[in-house]
Amino acid sequence: MRAVTDDRVIRRALLEALPLIVPAIPFGLVLGLAITESGIGNLVGWSSAPIVYAGAAQLTLVTLLGGGAAWVAAVAAALVVNLRHAMYSAALAPTFQQQPRWFRLLAPYGLIDQMFVLAMLRKDEDPADFRRYYLAAGTAFAIFWSAAVGLGLLVGPVVPEQWHLEFAIPVMFAGVLVIGLDERPKAVAAVVAGAVAVAGAGLPSKSGLLLGATCGVLAGVLADRGRR
Repeated sequence: MRAVTDDRVIRRALLEALPLIVPAIPFGLVLGLAITESGIGNLVGWSSAPIVYAGAAQLTLVTLLGGGAAWVAAVAAALVVNLRHAMYSAALAPTFQQQPRWFRLLAPYGLIDQMFVLAMLRKDEDPADFRRYYLAAGTAFAIFWSAAVGLGLLVGPVVPEQWHLEFAIPVMFAGVLVIGLDERPKAVAAVVAGAVAVAGAGLPSKSGLLLGATCGVLAGVLADRGRR
């Protein structure tokens, strides 16, 4: 009987991950194209997919290295872009603490934006079901992302510019945002974070993203306290 339940959890994870995987594929193609244009080498560039495993940070890293930036500056900029993941970890820490040690060591690797949204929607489920759900969805994302970047290396250079594949990036994050906005404090946090990030778009080293994320978290906390 448990096996049937396990299968249902896995199927649900894959079905719920699919709407977030599809728009990530053109993003992967954009990254693959950026790698071919950067001159850093296709194999080295593709390896950033499973090693860095964060689209925005990967694109920042590849673009800066391809533009001649020092590797220290490129890595620092990528880390700034990825600092939001520390907030993801803090939000899911209570849920992860209910899991076995091997899961707590392995699972943070797959905590990308899409997985954070899906995990937050399932964080109160039975720990075993949450674990199966997280691993199934996370594995699907990892496989499709690496494949999409590899495909971008092959077909990216021949895709017409008129297709504007880069438009898939905001579409993907918009989808993540819509799925995750199930409460008022989250909506407040998203609006404030987006507004501050846009206002700070000209700040060096992508620090506007960090500032926007910080302001969004603070706004969300205040909105949540005001609701109680």
